[in-house]
Amino acid sequence: MVAYSQCQYSGLSPTSMKALEAARGDDRKPWTGEAARIWRNRGKCPLTPNETAFILQALSIPKNTNIYLAAGDGLMEIEGLTSIYSNVVTKSALLSGEDFETMHGNTKAALDYYVSINSDSYMATYFGNMDKMVAAMRAFEGLYKTLFLSRRAFAEFTSRGLEGKLLMEALWKAHKDDFIKGRGSALSDCFCEFKL
Repeated sequence: MVAYSQCQYSGLSPTSMKALEAARGDDRKPWTGEAARIWRNRGKCPLTPNETAFILQALSIPKNTNIYLAAGDGLMEIEGLTSIYSNVVTKSALLSGEDFETMHGNTKAALDYYVSINSDSYMATYFGNMDKMVAAMRAFEGLYKTLFLSRRAFAEFTSRGLEGKLLMEALWKAHKDDFIKGRGSALSDCFCEFKL
């Protein structure tokens, strides 16, 4: 989603920036200046792998947690996430090279959907159509360990200059009401119960 948004991202590697520009094409240029700041502070920008890893750390998610990354393989470097969370699996790692190469977009999305609705827990870094469908199906099936990471809180806190431990504490406070001890939690002593 980062690649298809019109959000401006700083601190990305040249390789990631090149991939973003190629995915966006000529018709989807990022917002700039005040428009970019307003868009981000409204929580409209998907989280990058680095931002996601930072929030997961703020929520004390164990670093050995198995994570299936339901995202576009190869559009962005995920080292910001995998350098902290070593058990990250992508579609391309899950499937043989030939199987992955022959899958088209809808089939890949179906695989992401299947894994997401059947996982022990689900965290969304964006609130797009797929996330809404996954959350609804998980709620229908009684799988309440679903959390939407707050892009707005992250943007607000970072725009105020919070960083390091202060940023982690602020992110914990922003998520703590949704991130409570769950039933049979897959994560130690925490997780959320998503209530409709």
